[in-house]
Amino acid sequence: MPRIRTRLAVLMLVLLASLVVVACGDDDDSSGSSSSSTTASADACSKDQLQLTNSGQLTVGTDKPAFPPYFEDNDPTNGKGFESAVAYAVADKMGFSKADVKWKVVPFNSSYAPGPKDFDFDINQISITPAREKTVAFSKPYYVAPQAVVIGKGSDLKVGSLADLKDATIGVQIGTTSLDAVNQVVQPSTQPKVFNDSNDVVTALKQKQVDAVVVDLPTAFFLTAAQVQSAKIVGQFSAPGGDKWGALLQKGSPLTQCVSTAIDDLREGGRLQALEQRWMGAAAGAPVLK
Repeated sequence: MPRIRTRLAVLMLVLLASLVVVACGDDDDSSGSSSSSTTASADACSKDQLQLTNSGQLTVGTDKPAFPPYFEDNDPTNGKGFESAVAYAVADKMGFSKADVKWKVVPFNSSYAPGPKDFDFDINQISITPAREKTVAFSKPYYVAPQAVVIGKGSDLKVGSLADLKDATIGVQIGTTSLDAVNQVVQPSTQPKVFNDSNDVVTALKQKQVDAVVVDLPTAFFLTAAQVQSAKIVGQFSAPGGDKWGALLQKGSPLTQCVSTAIDDLREGGRLQALEQRWMGAAAGAPVLK
């Protein structure tokens, strides 16, 4: 009987050890599967796996002429200007050197037209809208346009903070995010003057019917450069409902997630904010108002 018991004990120990080995094997297999999945996801965005318009190079589209502060000297290739700098930063995150980036002229309206694209992504102040998303793909936003305060020539209004606008007569277009921004963020002591369209806003500024107008920052750049050249931007501020811009890609492009990942990385690392401040902030005549 003792021998039988001993044998049974030994068999039980062997069986227990086998179960432990099997269990450990299951854990290793599970861990390996998870690791493979993660690696596969990362591999999909490695440079040698990307499905590009032209092998070995990143083809980036934008319109011509290319205006500041988004591009400088009408030359997207020089890396100067907000969108030129962002494009090269995205390319760098995706493993491309500056020499690997090739620019292509793409008229604004053509960029989001249906059909195949002869670029990898387009960057040209293109707002992400549901209508456009039906025919093209967009990356995560690389920019959310803030609001800007513009004053006319000879204005006595001194603006160094949002508080300086409290008692000002502000002009704004009806039905815009700018009107919401004035009411929610500036909260002036008197109701803003509301106009039916952008032309009326410009006229009010020219004729000094208002102390200042509030428009989104891209519109402010155009207004002061082309519509009222004697006017100037005195500041910008963030507000709900900002206009979101994304890199535009062909509908269903497998590059979309890779470009979005690059933009996320740039934002998390603070590089995107630094580029925005350099090219769209004080250097562009639009300091941030608080």
